[in-house]
Amino acid sequence: MPFETASDQWAAGLRRLEEAPPEQRPALERVTRLIEAGLRRRLGGPFTSEELADLYDLGTDWCSDVAYAAAPEQPYAWDVRVVADAAIGRYLREATDYAGGRRRR
Repeated sequence: MPFETASDQWAAGLRRLEEAPPEQRPALERVTRLIEAGLRRRLGGPFTSEELADLYDLGTDWCSDVAYAAAPEQPYAWDVRVVADAAIGRYLREATDYAGGRRRR
């Protein structure tokens, strides 16, 4: 998946998280933070936005597993279009080639 397509999906995930009903936000935030921690473990040290897009392209099944385990009674927190995309959108900010809200070439 091209970075541009993936980053649009991540931005949409961040919007969905921000627009979630207030009563759902704690669970959604908890799952999102756990997925961010999983990204840190998977990518290790410095990474590029392309490496993040490549990981995303491999699938988000592992994100679903994290969500199910973290919020077993809250199925709204299992939506990877929210929790995974938002987590990756946040994590993108740490990419070595990303600054000021855009990818540096």
